[in-house]
Amino acid sequence: MAVLEKKVRLVGSKGEKEVFALFDSVAAYSCIRPDLARQIERAVAIPGAMTFKTAKKGERLTAKERVSINFYLEGSRFSDEFMIIPGLSEEVIIGSAILQMANET
Repeated sequence: MAVLEKKVRLVGSKGEKEVFALFDSVAAYSCIRPDLARQIERAVAIPGAMTFKTAKKGERLTAKERVSINFYLEGSRFSDEFMIIPGLSEEVIIGSAILQMANET
């Protein structure tokens, strides 16, 4: 498992913000806290909630909405779909799908 924290600039249709993002090679999806998501982009309902396991044994978090956000890391632009998850421990978690794409560029 690879976990790394880096500063990224998130950009959406409603604004932008610099935050520290946790890059997690085990996370299948990218995730974001609701308050931050709504500052940057309009949320879209997910047809059927998605539940995710966390690193804490037995803990599960549920996403009912998502946002598509561009983010900039070390001069490169990426775009990803972020699940909006109340109770998320970090502001932003970047998942493995976008990490694989970043390694290809």
